[in-house]
Amino acid sequence: MGCGISSSMKDKKSEKALKAALVIQNWYRGHSAQLKTRQRYALTIFQSIEYADEQGQLELSNFFSFMLENYTRVLEEDPELVTHLSDSNIQDKDRQDYWVLIDVPDSYCGPRLQFPLTFTDIDLLIEAFKQQQILHAYYVLEVLFETKKLLQQMPNFTHIKTSPSKEITICGDLHGKLDDLFLIYHKNGLPSVSNPYVFNGDFVDRGKNSMEILMILFVSFLVYPSDLHLNRGNHEDFMMNMRYGFTNEVLHKYKLHGKKILQVLEDIYTWLPIGTIIDNEILVIHGGISESTDLNLLHRIERNKLKSVLMPPIPIDGDHATEKGNKVGTTITARGIRTNGSLSEQLTKHEWEQVIDILWSDPRGKRGCYPNTGRGGGCYFGPDITSKILNKYQLKMLIRSHECKPEGYEICHDGKVITVFSASNYYEEGSNRGAYIRVSSGSPPRFFQYQVTRATCFRPLYQRVNAVESRAIRMLKERMISQKTDLIRVFQLQDSSKSGKLSVGQWAFSMENILGLNLPWRSLSSHLVTTDKDGNVDYMSSFQDIHIQKPVKEVQSTLIETVYRYRSDLQIIFNVIDANHSGLISMEEFRSIWKLFKSHYRVCVDDSQLDELTERMDLNKDGSIDFNEFLKAFYVVHKFDKLSKSDTKVL
Repeated sequence: MGCGISSSMKDKKSEKALKAALVIQNWYRGHSAQLKTRQRYALTIFQSIEYADEQGQLELSNFFSFMLENYTRVLEEDPELVTHLSDSNIQDKDRQDYWVLIDVPDSYCGPRLQFPLTFTDIDLLIEAFKQQQILHAYYVLEVLFETKKLLQQMPNFTHIKTSPSKEITICGDLHGKLDDLFLIYHKNGLPSVSNPYVFNGDFVDRGKNSMEILMILFVSFLVYPSDLHLNRGNHEDFMMNMRYGFTNEVLHKYKLHGKKILQVLEDIYTWLPIGTIIDNEILVIHGGISESTDLNLLHRIERNKLKSVLMPPIPIDGDHATEKGNKVGTTITARGIRTNGSLSEQLTKHEWEQVIDILWSDPRGKRGCYPNTGRGGGCYFGPDITSKILNKYQLKMLIRSHECKPEGYEICHDGKVITVFSASNYYEEGSNRGAYIRVSSGSPPRFFQYQVTRATCFRPLYQRVNAVESRAIRMLKERMISQKTDLIRVFQLQDSSKSGKLSVGQWAFSMENILGLNLPWRSLSSHLVTTDKDGNVDYMSSFQDIHIQKPVKEVQSTLIETVYRYRSDLQIIFNVIDANHSGLISMEEFRSIWKLFKSHYRVCVDDSQLDELTERMDLNKDGSIDFNEFLKAFYVVHKFDKLSKSDTKVL
């Protein structure tokens, strides 16, 4: 009997332990699910702001066309601006001039490449870049010219064959994240005849090592031209580079020869293939497709005519590129004004639209094909469009990149569309994993995930999510403060009782209406505003811990917000105008450009206020302002930083 009691007690203890384990397990699962939800919300914020910025970039491209059409004195007073905005390709005949001017001193300690390049040079570059060495401009330009020569021989779509014993690796966006490329090469092996790769665009911008990534990829391409394949992405574009960092990176690393490097790169972009077809079954393109995608046409177009994917060819009279279709004259093209040009020198509008769809489009679950309102370029395409295009060209699958995914890849449209994104920690440390895919004939794709870890590898999950979430909220508040005046106006219109409060629904509607960001505002309200016991929002609390620093106190808030909101656009415009890189812009020139900018963007700002501001920023009263310094005077101050020191230090 005693044994029976003992056994019963043991059973009860085991039952209690099991219940306790289940409670802990359920709590952990619920806690993990909450953290994942918060992480998804943070990624949604990052992505919405990123796509809104891309819309701004497209609008800026339209402004350049508008400026060239309306800046009546540009031809007479600033011919250098016209030259800078018009096509300025570096021809092979200029190649020798570069080499005459560039000398590699004996004191240079970086990698020295030996042409023709071999596998050893790939390894040499990787080891040098791991030591944060800079490749000399002499070798950079030589690599670029050799790459261009080889790319000119490539078709628009590269056709590749695999076998059960020979897989090919497909990598998505890298965006200057050199450590991700190092990790891919470490895990998956260096490119070789037996280990081919496709890099599916967006090698540059955002990250700080875009030049190093380009050099490794281009040298690998020169060593293995039949086994390393490069597709063009929407960031292989000089206009995108000016906003998203690559232009500044090159000019910073190569102060003497940076401008020449950028000019050659601009030409190389146009020669990058726009897609890869594997085993006549898998289409690999950067963005996506539309209902009108014509692969036969895309195989035939002269891709090098597309100087910028952001600016369509615009004939000077709106209908014809010249007074007569085949007559030589002056045209406004994708880059600006070209003299003595002809219609044959640019893509047709239909051809341009075909390439835009390839580089900018995104898949969605909704059927049909409709405008990509998130990015402002390309389209959203549904599963029916995928089936239609794949069936039309006897293809089985579309592999694309272009969108950051939490796990580094995503499968949609009944397994027919795969997104692969190879830049881990894209928005913030810990925000997402990277991935690459291996495919071979007769086998399903294999996915490999990774995440470059530094400080975050020692942090628990909740701290990593807190860091990502705090950064996302910070960016969102900066977006809000840039349109404070418009938000307050809408808040007050809805606040009929003048109580200073709105319902959460009214507040959320106002936020989406003014900011144009499709976000879960109700869920985010707890991070952005204070609410009373009845759940009503104190709408002025939206701005309580953040403001824009004013270089001149007397200037109206509307002007400050406008300059801050468009600071990236204005900086790009200034850098284009400042052809000699003097860092200065005349007051008169700035006023002329501002009037056009204000007209095109429909900005309501009192010119006298702007005049007062620029006068005060002309510190030495010489009639010029340092415009980059001018823009730096407008920055956001966060009174209460949500990211505590305990969240940022390495544990």
